[in-house]
Amino acid sequence: MSNSNKAGTRSFRHSLFEDAQALITGTLFVALGVALFKQAGMLTGGTVGIAFLLHYASGLPFGALFFCLNLPFYWLAYRRMGLAFTVKTVCAVTLMSLLAEVLPRWLQFAQLNIWFAAIAGGLLIGAGMLILFRHKASLGGLNILVLFLQEKRGWRAGYVQAALDAAILLSSLAWVAPERIGLSLIGMAAMNAALAVNHRPGRYLAI
Repeated sequence: MSNSNKAGTRSFRHSLFEDAQALITGTLFVALGVALFKQAGMLTGGTVGIAFLLHYASGLPFGALFFCLNLPFYWLAYRRMGLAFTVKTVCAVTLMSLLAEVLPRWLQFAQLNIWFAAIAGGLLIGAGMLILFRHKASLGGLNILVLFLQEKRGWRAGYVQAALDAAILLSSLAWVAPERIGLSLIGMAAMNAALAVNHRPGRYLAI
């Protein structure tokens, strides 16, 4: 292999500043997507979806629910992904919880097309998660549990995640109109498309 090819595949470690700006940027993207979903009366899968569901059912603040739901998963994150990943994830979850509460005061939609909210919100959430993943962080929750079950029980992560997301959407029918569930599926498809196209092994080698 030539030196130029070796240089092209060499990975580089992120600096503390790079990780910090990534956590802020990625979490802000996700929070903006969540704000669009919330304004349109939609929800999504994962821990964010459970927080949405409990918010619609109880009226409790989304940010506080999201923060509390993630607490049981930090031990799993530490066991499976290590201390650095867990610390970054705690920071991202905390920032996400705060942004979810303050963004409605800073950003208000006088008019919002629900189809735009579904697609743009999904893409923003996917892009934000991508940034976090590339800096060895996440928004915690069910993703960690799914990976843990795959490692310990051999359950396919994709199937388990899909089953959990389906259960969340079905459970929300008591509080969310069916057409909003359909829009939520479009938003989830946009989010997954952003991740599937851009989050591939070998495409990004920094650590």
